Amino acid sequence: MTDALEEVFAAALKSRIFKKRWVLLPDYVPEELPHRESELRRLAEVLAPALRGEKPSNALLYGLTGTGKTAVARLVLMRLSKRAREYGVPVRYVYVNVRHRETPYRVTSAIAEALGVRVPFTGLSVGEVYERLLRRLRRMQGVVIVVLDEVDFLPKRSGGQDLLYRLTRVNQELGGSVWVGLVGITNSLGFVESLEPRVRSSLGEVELVFPPYTAPQLKDILERRARVAFNPGVLDEGVVPLCAALAAREHGDARRALDLLRVAGELAERRGEARVREEHVYAARMEIERDRVSEVVRTLPLHAKLVLLSLVSLIDEGRPPSTGEIYEHYKRLTVELGLESVTLRRVSGILSELDMLGILRSRVVSRGRYGKTREIHLDADREAVLASLSEDPMVARIVERLKG
Repeated sequence: MTDALEEVFAAALKSRIFKKRWVLLPDYVPEELPHRESELRRLAEVLAPALRGEKPSNALLYGLTGTGKTAVARLVLMRLSKRAREYGVPVRYVYVNVRHRETPYRVTSAIAEALGVRVPFTGLSVGEVYERLLRRLRRMQGVVIVVLDEVDFLPKRSGGQDLLYRLTRVNQELGGSVWVGLVGITNSLGFVESLEPRVRSSLGEVELVFPPYTAPQLKDILERRARVAFNPGVLDEGVVPLCAALAAREHGDARRALDLLRVAGELAERRGEARVREEHVYAARMEIERDRVSEVVRTLPLHAKLVLLSLVSLIDEGRPPSTGEIYEHYKRLTVELGLESVTLRRVSGILSELDMLGILRSRVVSRGRYGKTREIHLDADREAVLASLSEDPMVARIVERLKG
């Protein structure tokens, strides 16, 4: 076993495939972001007043997954911070992924800790942590820009709207000692409509919409990264165009395209092959799909899992169901489990969220004189979905019934 491990480690140190694998990872921010020049410029214009010590407008960045929102925000803020240091202007930024932090307490703690405030993991109220954050800010000067990535997850938590409201109004509590600007990033185009009016008017002062990448744009992005990431001559000619084409079908997701290229290279390397071929790309797609579905489904709230179970069950009966049919089936499941069901409107919202996450897709079809209806199709692997759902003990019994 020891010899086998040494062989693996030695192979990793002398990769025949990769030169700089990390440039294909999601967290890597390149010096240039092709095909996002206008978005970079617009966000820079919004945040540039910070260089004069003035409060920048709050900004909200919309777009589907993998359209460059986070990369644009990080690149602009990195460049802004660098220029601020050159001018001797105190400008800081704090980045928080709301989805990873989960609760208003942990989001507030993350902002506070990034500014040097020590906060216990539990034991305080959100209000106390927020007061500690205020005290720290009052001792600061210049501008602090807070980036809330996947900000649409915050209002879904108890107290989330209140925290957003306080953050949008924080400058009124500081009295001009320091200015705080907010940048929200969301995949949900309906996010603003879900907010209370008092929050809506303050958060989205400037809105930037990021369109999906086209297949040629994705190909260009991949070619630039591939030149840095891979050793010369290891990619077959069709690999990059295939990764771009597959990702373009899925809403122009650059992250998906980069993942496909990276995992294809990793598969070739694990198999001891000298070149990355198209067959590695198809194998990578299957591996990524299994991992993505498992991660998404495993973290869904209980009622979203029941809605997804209802969809799978109805599709097994032979045709794609409508929203109303899914809702009726979902209500039967809640009765079976002794739960109180949510409203039809909320189930419709859950279906839209699952659509955005790539688990399902919907299309409006005409039924002649009976009008139009929305048909829901499962867009993820059925077995992967059921395997992930079965990990929840609340729904495992129902899943086993479907498997049987």
